[in-house]
Amino acid sequence: MKKYFIILIPLLISIGCFFSYNLVGSYVAEDGTLVEPFFLIPIGLFFFIIAVISTLVWLIIYVFKKK
Repeated sequence: MKKYFIILIPLLISIGCFFSYNLVGSYVAEDGTLVEPFFLIPIGLFFFIIAVISTLVWLIIYVFKKK
């Protein structure tokens, strides 16, 4: 069961980052500057890539253990 947490935790963090970015949204301040939580996009992509890589590693280990 612990093996699945290695995959699920980064995936849930990634989904949370993208959801938070859409929930907060962006707006233009009174002085004309754009205010948006742009930092959530690269963080979400980083955790998504970690989840994909850990899934691939887990599948490779699973296939080789099965043989």
